[in-house]
Amino acid sequence: MLEGMGFRVRRAPLLEAGRHRWWSAGTPTEIAGEFNALLRDPEVRAIIAHDGGQTALGYLDLIDFEAIAADPKPILGYSDISLLHLVLYARTGLVGFHADVATRGLGGYWQSAPAARRAELEKLYSTLLTGDEAIGALPATPSWECWRAGRTEGRLIGGVINRIALVQATSFALPLACFDGAVLFWEEAGGQASHVWSYLQVLRHSGILDRISGMVVGVPDAIHGLGTTDARDASPTLSEMVLDVLGDRDIPVLGNVEFGHAGPNLPMPVGIRVGLDAHRRTLSLLEPAVRPLPTTGPVG
Repeated sequence: MLEGMGFRVRRAPLLEAGRHRWWSAGTPTEIAGEFNALLRDPEVRAIIAHDGGQTALGYLDLIDFEAIAADPKPILGYSDISLLHLVLYARTGLVGFHADVATRGLGGYWQSAPAARRAELEKLYSTLLTGDEAIGALPATPSWECWRAGRTEGRLIGGVINRIALVQATSFALPLACFDGAVLFWEEAGGQASHVWSYLQVLRHSGILDRISGMVVGVPDAIHGLGTTDARDASPTLSEMVLDVLGDRDIPVLGNVEFGHAGPNLPMPVGIRVGLDAHRRTLSLLEPAVRPLPTTGPVG
């Protein structure tokens, strides 16, 4: 898929080795060593995660942040990688892409997507990675829902909601000022609806919800206990839970946007300015996401 888009692809050594250590490909030291080597390699112009998992918290303190500052390169991935995006943005200003991983996304969901949608995503990813102009409105679908009307502009900040809550409990937490006027995006996969409600309450208690200017919610995946629009269903829908926790915070909320674990991902570049109009169901990228990438450089 990536080669068809014009990129040269190089597999990382741990991926090639196919090793397993508990639930990961190696120890935190091994993974950090490989990651830092990719960051320092001038030939590598982008890094795409093979998968998510439960690993990033183990090597945050081993990352070479100076290498990122010296040679910023886009990093793509979601799930556990969304925690990495938040930390790297807070520490270095790097714009990371909450976007599809190599196997489940590019090698999975993209392959089963309709040809027109796949072509749309290929053009979008390629333009974001190699272009020097703002994309404008992301391609919307009829599934997008206005949960609370309104318009705003702000920095796009977010990821998997449990990872947002987790990183804020560490010394790598984003300063609360990062959320001032931000458009918070989040998604979740697995677990219970009550867990999502609890994570939202964590964001409320931490002061994040008082600072943001808008919210974009992805497509939920395998969350048990979510209600439906059937009036006989007593369980809360995702929109009901979000609005319950937001209370009287009058900010625009756009829901069911195609990012997360449930299918092909629209790329969500962490840290760039976006425009949100929930009533019109639009989300626009207002500035370029990366320094222009030559398509001849390898993607690790």
